[in-house]
Amino acid sequence: MPSQPLDGDVHVTPLYLTGSTTIGDPAMQPLLDHGFMAQSDELANAYVSSPDQHVRLGFLPEGTDNTLWKVAAHSDPFGPPDWLATFDSNTPTELVTVFTSSLATSYAKDPDAALTGPRRPAEEGFRPLEEAGWKRGSWQLTTLFTAPDELAGLTYRGGVLDRHAELRGDQDRWLLWGGRDGFSSRWYATFTSGVPVDLVAATTARFGRPRRRAPLQDRGPQAKPRRRPNTSGATSGPDATGRPACRRPSRSHSRRSPRGRRVGGVRTHGTPQCRPASPRHPSSAGRGSTLMNGEPSTTADTDGQARPNAAPKTPADQ
Repeated sequence: MPSQPLDGDVHVTPLYLTGSTTIGDPAMQPLLDHGFMAQSDELANAYVSSPDQHVRLGFLPEGTDNTLWKVAAHSDPFGPPDWLATFDSNTPTELVTVFTSSLATSYAKDPDAALTGPRRPAEEGFRPLEEAGWKRGSWQLTTLFTAPDELAGLTYRGGVLDRHAELRGDQDRWLLWGGRDGFSSRWYATFTSGVPVDLVAATTARFGRPRRRAPLQDRGPQAKPRRRPNTSGATSGPDATGRPACRRPSRSHSRRSPRGRRVGGVRTHGTPQCRPASPRHPSSAGRGSTLMNGEPSTTADTDGQARPNAAPKTPADQ
């Protein structure tokens, strides 16, 4: 295995195993392209809001819990959210971008639709997963979907839920998860009852759609992976728009204590409290790497100094 990271695009499939890029720009850009405004604080947290202040996004690398993304809609800009979507720090950035792109398109067509959306049955949020071959199960009022490889799933909880409990993260209407359990690789996304089903369906549809990839001969030389020196700790420069790229710090957020964070006057938790009933803990496989430096082995001589092992003498040498 190469000892240095590869420079270039690395295509991973299925999407739910890709992980986070730790950069906020791709997911924020669809909203910025539709007239949303961006601000940031001294901790590098970024906040994007619609011109009427009814739709807000937070990219929170320095938040108080493991939630990296929070998207909320407010019929009253000074009131609690009508709905809330959260994505933790391991969620694939491409999946967050799918959600924000659908939200931006919906808001551009009808700002009110982004708040409530047309009333649609929850089945429309499930349909993309069924068409992709995910296994369906149920338990009481809960509907479960599991990917064929059992490395992703969706849980939909029916019945009446407490709105404030949903906003706090104590109850989940929609719980989407992916990745192996362990190694800080599993991710969770939640959607409260008020999230328009169209937005949920656009997100789940991404799992049933093959990822587009140009043939190797059609891709330019810049797409060919190249070895590069380790530049850990370096900060990213500005993007094409002149804005500095939002990059999360390298320290792990999974070590933080999951304390609540206020969004619109309501304390919320990004890490869901419940877990899918099936599978609860898919088997984990260890990951590791081997570094081979190719240097000759050494032994310690009687004087305490390390010397290279000499090759055995041949009869001609003797």
